[in-house]
Amino acid sequence: MTGTAAANEVLAEVRAELAALEDPRMREVNERHGDDHGVNLSRLRAIAKRLKTQQELARRLWATGDTAARLLATLVCRPKEFERAELDAMLREARAPKVHDWLVNYVVKKSPHAEELRGAWLADPDPVVASAGWALTTERVAKRPGGLDLDALLDTVEAEMKDAPDRLQWAMNHCLAQIGIEHPAHRARALAIGERLEVLKDYPTSPGCTSPYAPTWITEMVRRRES
Repeated sequence: MTGTAAANEVLAEVRAELAALEDPRMREVNERHGDDHGVNLSRLRAIAKRLKTQQELARRLWATGDTAARLLATLVCRPKEFERAELDAMLREARAPKVHDWLVNYVVKKSPHAEELRGAWLADPDPVVASAGWALTTERVAKRPGGLDLDALLDTVEAEMKDAPDRLQWAMNHCLAQIGIEHPAHRARALAIGERLEVLKDYPTSPGCTSPYAPTWITEMVRRRES
C-alpha cells in the first residue's frame, strides 16, 4: 500500500469512528449554537488522545470541511508547523463557533505567527475574523500586556462594541472585562464603559455562574482575588 493510500485509509477509519459517535439529540442542541455536529466532545478528545499528534492527518481532517473532523484536527495537529497564510485561511473557513474557538485557543495561540495574526485580524472587516483578533488580544491583556495600548483598546470598545455583531461583541466584551480585572489603573474606566453600554446586562446566567455583563464580571473576579 502506498503512503497516500495508507493515509486515506486512516482518514476513512477516523471519519467512520466519528460518524459512529453521532447523536441526533446532541446535534439538535449544538445546532442551536451554530455547531453542526452531534459528537460528544469527551469522546472526541479520547480519540485524539489515542491518535496522538499527527500533522498530516490533521490537515486531511481539516480539508474534509466536516465540523467534528475539524475539531479533532485542532487536537492532533502540531500548531508550530502551520504557516501564517495557512492559519489565516483556516480561520476564515472556520464558521462553526466551536471550530473557531478551538482553532484560536488550541492552535493559533501556540503558533509563532500568533502576534502577527492578532494585529491583522483585529482590523479585519469580517466580524468573525475580527473576533479572533480580539480573543488573541484578551490573551495578551491577561498574560503579556507589555506593548499593548490599553487606553486605545478601551476607546475602540467604547465606540464599537454596542453595535457589533454577536460574536465580535462577545469577544470585545471579554477583552473589556479582562482589562478591568487585570489592570487596576484602568478598572474604573472599564466599569464605566460596561455600565454605560449595558452589553449583555440581561444575558441569562445559570445559578452559580458569573454574568458576562462586564461590571458584574469584573467586580466578582476582583472580589474573589482579594478575599
